[in-house]
Amino acid sequence: MPEEIKVLGEIIRPGKTHHLSLEIARLHTRTKIEVPVIVSRAKKDGPCVLVSAGIHGDEVNGVEIVRQFIANKFNQPDYGMIICVPVLNVFGFIIKTREFPDGRDLNRSFPGSKSGTLASKFAHVFMNELVVHADYCIDYHTGGADRFNYSQIRISGNDEEVIDLAKVFGTKFIKYSSQREKSYRDSASKLGKKVLLFEGGKSLDLNRQVTISGLSGLLNVLDHLGVKSMPKDYDSYQQLNDDPVIFKDSKWVRANYSGMYRSFVHNGSHIAKGDVIGTITDPYGLFERKVKASIDGYIICLNHSPIVTQGDAIAHIAILS
Repeated sequence: MPEEIKVLGEIIRPGKTHHLSLEIARLHTRTKIEVPVIVSRAKKDGPCVLVSAGIHGDEVNGVEIVRQFIANKFNQPDYGMIICVPVLNVFGFIIKTREFPDGRDLNRSFPGSKSGTLASKFAHVFMNELVVHADYCIDYHTGGADRFNYSQIRISGNDEEVIDLAKVFGTKFIKYSSQREKSYRDSASKLGKKVLLFEGGKSLDLNRQVTISGLSGLLNVLDHLGVKSMPKDYDSYQQLNDDPVIFKDSKWVRANYSGMYRSFVHNGSHIAKGDVIGTITDPYGLFERKVKASIDGYIICLNHSPIVTQGDAIAHIAILS
């Protein structure tokens, strides 16, 4: 007999999909805010994978990835269980902002507490009601504001299984990045969960290539784990990358001047020290300055804003060791 599993107080039966709600608070109007949670369990036991997006309310491309995953019924496993939370920060998603209503960054509020801020209370419930069931966590993010991240997986530590899963995911870039204290990834990793963090695109934007990359990677990982086997002829979601570019260090090129910015380079491309990234001009045709790469490497993020202020991040370059 399969073991009994309860999620958010409801028994999750083998071979069934359950639509649940994580209820944590009401707005000041007394309107109840519910965070939809879709849980699908196979008839045969196996690993549990937790797929989440929208921890920042303006990071909508991750929401689209998880939406497509569910809409195509890819979330119905062959073995084990898949928990999907398409929009973690429903509060921020409603008003298209990054933060929680209390002004906090939810991704700096983990593992949370029963008696802290609203964001802290939500993080506590999420960790103790959902993350506790997971063996693997895949969390989707985008770049902030106008900074467009080339699709990449971020991992930390030297866990060989996590490294292998990052390669299986299939993005061109894999970054070893240190854990941020009180982040979801940090807190879940401390509980022994295997965590992959996907970065792709920018805030309040949908990009087809980022969506394909994020969904393809998820399917690759599920197939690798044996949780969900994909049809061999499903070529449209296969990623055929060369060996990934794996790096630890990176550097931002910043604007030395304020003005109108024009980019000359492509995201994801290799760049050499001294190459021109773009130009900054005034609006009147009297001033123009070139922005040059200060190091060799790969561009993993570009600022899409047409107007920059001195000190703004222009391009993020991965440094190869």
